Amino acid sequence: MRDLAGKVAVVTGGASGIGLALARRAAKEGMKVALADIEEEALATAETGLRDAGATVFGVTTDVSNAGDVDALAERVLGRFGGVHLVCNNAGVGLTAPVWEYTADDWEWVLGVNLFGVINGVRTFVPLMLDGGQEGHVVNTASVAGLTSQPGLGAYNVSKHGVVTLSETLYHDLALAAARVGVSVLCPGGTETAILRAERNRPAGERTGAGHSAGNPEIRALNRLMFRGLSRSQTPDEVGGQVFEGVAEGRFWIRAEPPKERDWDELIGLRTKEIIGSVNPADPSASEIRRIGNKLHRA
Repeated sequence: MRDLAGKVAVVTGGASGIGLALARRAAKEGMKVALADIEEEALATAETGLRDAGATVFGVTTDVSNAGDVDALAERVLGRFGGVHLVCNNAGVGLTAPVWEYTADDWEWVLGVNLFGVINGVRTFVPLMLDGGQEGHVVNTASVAGLTSQPGLGAYNVSKHGVVTLSETLYHDLALAAARVGVSVLCPGGTETAILRAERNRPAGERTGAGHSAGNPEIRALNRLMFRGLSRSQTPDEVGGQVFEGVAEGRFWIRAEPPKERDWDELIGLRTKEIIGSVNPADPSASEIRRIGNKLHRA
């Protein structure tokens, strides 16, 4: 989808990080922008900043894990702009801990935002885009964590793997329907975002799960190292630029890694070989985690 001027973009998690970068790029392309985020103050700040820069934009406080909220977002977008052409299902959160330490609330929170947020976006907006009959595109934000399975990121990994397969299936379903709606899955490498502080937006009373319980200090430190690599190395605006290049080219896979770097290829390739060869996953010893962490994240 190349002709974006005058069309409508919806961006969830749009108040900061990659979401805000996507909104800025959409506005630069001449699109009207609907920003959705659960963080009201940050959303208001982002909306004001975009409007002051000349964008046609409005914000909607939205909990993407709530189907009703996403339906209400769609109603607001249709009422304000009359249609939608680009949907970026981008909102995301994360926690670090060994898998067995996640509580039920931890799983519900991470999967609710990261996976069901995308499911709700697809369920709500794709039918509207199909009914409109115009060319459109969906960008679902996954992660390199959706292509690998690093220790300490259990809930995050599960959610992002889910986003990848959801996106692949959506791509095939739309192709069989001969739809004019394209799909991309965004799997960024290290990006400078605030995902390590995602719990600031977690419902009160649920902040006692993974990441707060006692555990092996070394393992927990290594887990934080691995996760920290997903939140640094390139800027959100660099990712946003790669996303819009991918949308223009109709690319499904948007890896979005730092320029001229494909540091994750080794791990993605290793996992693929393990699957094909029915080989057990490589033993992630503490020293190996440090080696990978230092190589990928320059820690």
